[in-house]
Amino acid sequence: MSLPLVRLPPLDLVRGFVAVGRRMSITAAADDLCVTQSAISKQVRALEDALGVKLLHRGYRQVSFTEAGERLFRSADAALQQMQDAVASLAADGRRPVTITASIGVSALWLLPRLGEFQRRHPAVDVRVAANNQVLNLAAEQIDLAIRYCAESQAPPGAVKLFGETIAPVASPVLRLRSLASPRTLARQVLLEYEDRRPWLQWDDWLAARRWSRTQARGILRFNQYDQVIHAAVNGQGIALGRLELLAPMLQDQRLRVLDATHPRAPSAFSYWLVQASPAPRREVADVAGWILEEARQLPDPAIR
Repeated sequence: MSLPLVRLPPLDLVRGFVAVGRRMSITAAADDLCVTQSAISKQVRALEDALGVKLLHRGYRQVSFTEAGERLFRSADAALQQMQDAVASLAADGRRPVTITASIGVSALWLLPRLGEFQRRHPAVDVRVAANNQVLNLAAEQIDLAIRYCAESQAPPGAVKLFGETIAPVASPVLRLRSLASPRTLARQVLLEYEDRRPWLQWDDWLAARRWSRTQARGILRFNQYDQVIHAAVNGQGIALGRLELLAPMLQDQRLRVLDATHPRAPSAFSYWLVQASPAPRREVADVAGWILEEARQLPDPAIR
């Protein structure tokens, strides 16, 4: 025969006991519940007092169940697991953020500066940005949208092209530099280098096309993230190879200036693509995807800048 609800011990005491039983450690249980070891010990003792039975044998740095403790744990653990599953299910049915993944550079330079306008238009939609230079598995990571940087032949099925990529030297106006037309100019400047495996983003490749050498520059500063390169350029620390489509706001407000060079700007073979995890996304995901496409369409043509 079951006890009335009013006679059941407090849930906090049962939760503490189950946490100990799952880990067979008071220390680990305390860590799981973000409380002290003393608090967990008091909860278990209070539960034993409430039931009038001993639940745990306590030894040096170890615990074990009594016969009564093992019986209670089997039932209490199963009941709490059902409650955990039910609460998780209810939370999943509530307001879910739209998660977007992109590289660290694309997130910092293109996506995040524009999110304020999206939030103004759609205040009820939560957005989570997962900035990562690794190609994440959208289904496994529960990600709704991705901005991929790749050649057209590598774009996933169903990907929509957002914009291409144009590379040109850029610098802050504080350097008072308008062109990079000769090695003499290079000799007075520091080059900001992005340590990346793609040659078209490297100064060696850009200089070799002009039969110059980076040894002709005054110095080199190297960075492992592209947004760091650009922030250094904005601060007047040197000249960067700018990915002009990503830098449109900085070029428009003149934080950066495209330097005229001896060769015309040429697009790289890579572009930026929007990928959806589901072909039939929920409404909030469709809203974010539509906004990203709209922002991409509004980019100025770098060839005429």
